[in-house]
Formats: sequence, C-alpha cells, structure tokens
Amino acid sequence: MDGTEKIYGGIDAGGTTFKCLLACSCQKIIAEQAFPSTSPEETLANCIQFFADFKANGAGIQSLGIASFGPLDVDVTSPDYGLILPGPKSKWANINLRKKFARALNVPVAIDTDVNAALLAERAWGNAKGRASAAYMTVGTGIGAGLMSNGVILGKPSHPEFGHIRVERHPKDVDFAGVCSIHGGCLEGLASGPALWARFGDPKDLPDEHIAWDILADYLAQACVALSLTLRCEVIILGGGVMKRQHLFAKIRTQYMRLINRYLGQTKTDVAQLIIPPGLGSRAGAWGGIWLAQNAEEKT
Repeated sequence: MDGTEKIYGGIDAGGTTFKCLLACSCQKIIAEQAFPSTSPEETLANCIQFFADFKANGAGIQSLGIASFGPLDVDVTSPDYGLILPGPKSKWANINLRKKFARALNVPVAIDTDVNAALLAERAWGNAKGRASAAYMTVGTGIGAGLMSNGVILGKPSHPEFGHIRVERHPKDVDFAGVCSIHGGCLEGLASGPALWARFGDPKDLPDEHIAWDILADYLAQACVALSLTLRCEVIILGGGVMKRQHLFAKIRTQYMRLINRYLGQTKTDVAQLIIPPGLGSRAGAWGGIWLAQNAEEKT
C-alpha cells in the first residue's frame, strides 16, 4: 500500500461474532479482528477501540460500513437510519449502530443488512460479479437473504425478511417446534445454527451422513427453489457458519433438483453453477462493510 491509498473500515455484525476489517481502496487487508457478540455495550466498545487504535497509529479510516443482522432501519432518509428494530435478538433492539459508530469515530458511516452488503461485495469482487439477478443467503445464527434483480437490491427502503418464510416440514422433523421466538417453525426456526443445536447438539460433532444434514438440505433447497421461481436468479450464494460444512452443497443441489422437477429446464451442471459458496468466503459480510464504506465516502 502506498501513501495515496485510502483506508476503509468494515464490520460484519453477526449474532455470534462482530468481525472488524481494515482495508485499503485496492482491496488489500490491513488488519482484521473478531469479537464475540456479548452485551451490546461490550461488543460495540471492542469494535470502536479496534478502529480507534489504528487511527492513533496513523491509519485512520475514511469511512465505515456496517453489514448487520436485522431487522434494521436501512432507509437512508429516515431519522432512525441504522436502528436495530425489535426482533429475535431482543437485547439489541432500539440500538442505533450507525449513530454510535459515527459519533465515536467521527467518520461517515453507512449500514445495510449483512446479506445485502455481502451480496453487493460478491457482485463487486466475488461470485456474483457480472450477474444482474442474484441472491445471497446466510445460514448461521439466523437466516436471511439479500436479493438483486436487474442489478438493483430489492426491498428498499426496507429489506426482505426471507428467513421467516414458511417451508414444508421434512417427514422426519414434524414434531420439532422450531426455535424462532416469533414464528416458531419458519425457515430460520428450522434450519439455522441454533435450530440444529436444539435437536441434534453441536453441529460440529455431527458426521456428514447424519440425518440432520438431510433435513437441513431439504429446507434450504425449498428456499432456493422459491428464490429461483421468484427471481430467476443467475446465482444463489449460500454463506454463513452452517454452510462451512461443504458437503451440504451437494445435498442441497440434489434436493433442489427433486423439488424443481425439471420445471425450469435446469440440468445438474446448471444447478452446480447456480447454488454456490461465496467467492469472498467467510469475509463476505466484512467486505460488504468495506463496499458500503467506499460508497459512503464517495457520496460525502
């Protein structure tokens, strides 16, 4: 990095971890650190200190972008832009992330949902590059999806709540109530990381052949079919902690083929190129924050 490169900050604000990223305008990583999502006060203080320390050492950021869990006020014209709205993560409700970081760091701050931001980063630098219609679905502590059609993020001035759609129950999962505190057995309530924990224990301990993965693949395939039929996506990117189990992709594609039943004329090869992991890997959300930061800085 030379002296002409601008430095940006990005945060992937997740239900389990807040990932902070410092990068220059050439997309070179300068520093990164992850903090557990404990109390809002402790978590935000840790993130603010991360960026403040670099500013004190001459590496201050031009602007900051936050890719956050929702529900979230993402209307840039709203006086509450950046406010976390009441939802499953109740202890974070009514906290305005954008205002807290803007006041603490004195830089422009942009914010969007984690999945919208990740999708924008994937379109700029990852596996959605050159695509006009795409979706990014995260499967982790929660489930959400960012949607794009004709190059435009959908749902503005609000955002989709795709994780709370209903799905048909797997025949071997009919008695599980679901973990969503609002909807019980919605997609998030049945297929998120906490949903796996609730009925099968730690997913890390489950072998690839465990029935849990077949049940999960069925639910996620239903979600992918809904995305295909609604948006005719060119790519559906599946990220998040649960999707680190790479064998899931083949299971989801198999169930997708069964459910779509050749309706769109897609071959096995087509589906292998449709349902894919993020090109930016586990940093997709944090790079989404960098994309938002660059865009915010350009508008100031």
